[in-house]
Amino acid sequence: MSLNLENVSEESIDHCSVCGRITELVELPERIDRFCLACSADLATTVLLITEIDAATLAGRNTIALVSECTEISSRMLDRAQSAELGF
Repeated sequence: MSLNLENVSEESIDHCSVCGRITELVELPERIDRFCLACSADLATTVLLITEIDAATLAGRNTIALVSECTEISSRMLDRAQSAELGF
């Protein structure tokens, strides 16, 4: 994915709070950190999945698929964060 920096203000470019990449950042509701598009999408999806897992648990439904998807996304975010720490 390429980013056209001509239309991006300097104040929206900084380090992502998860992966550390310097890129255009977005804010999520009720969060003080700012994230790149990939991390913000994963974080928003994780928040929704956790809500669905809680609702399914309370309703007595199976949560295996939801937990598996949440784990996969969390691992992807962790890999991104660790790659940033190592400078990849």
